[in-house]
Amino acid sequence: MIYSLNGEVTHLEQNLIVVECAGVGYACRSTSTAVSRAVMGEKIKLYTYLNIREDAAELFGFSDESELNCFKMLLSVSGVGPKVAIAILSDLKPQEFALAVVNDDSKAITRAQGVGSKLAQRIILELKDKLKKDGSFASADIPRIDLSATASNAVSEALTALMVLGFSNSQAQKALSGLSEELSIQELVKEGLKRLSGK
Repeated sequence: MIYSLNGEVTHLEQNLIVVECAGVGYACRSTSTAVSRAVMGEKIKLYTYLNIREDAAELFGFSDESELNCFKMLLSVSGVGPKVAIAILSDLKPQEFALAVVNDDSKAITRAQGVGSKLAQRIILELKDKLKKDGSFASADIPRIDLSATASNAVSEALTALMVLGFSNSQAQKALSGLSEELSIQELVKEGLKRLSGK
């Protein structure tokens, strides 16, 4: 399994980055965010996912681990393939996607090309159910986001959002520890992701 690539960008297209490592060019299907950060002739690091089918093997590249985790979570949903997952992550950043799932915001997910209302609702339902079955949440119900929530509720919601992205409870708690409780949910998630990515 190829975990990551670190090399020179030799070709760019919409949702495609070619990274040359040790004389080999790896074509990676990527999100619009990853493509926008890539610069021809410059070094780049992509976290990768190798998707093998009967008729093809495709490599997918992501700008950070939160994008990769989000992609894997999406693939676990029935009816969601790599192309749909890339489309969703090209329209929503990982933190935006996590907040949409936690807050039952199917409309935000339907903005992605090829995603209808039924599929968006299934994504939210299945990811919540999956997290509950995996024991990722102590409570039976995932709380809804309340933008007027108190500081302690904001931290709780941010913790939930990070776990939607595939981080463990302990990783999420560590990432949020010490952050100001006056920050909004979105700001807490953003800062937590920065810590988790080592930035």
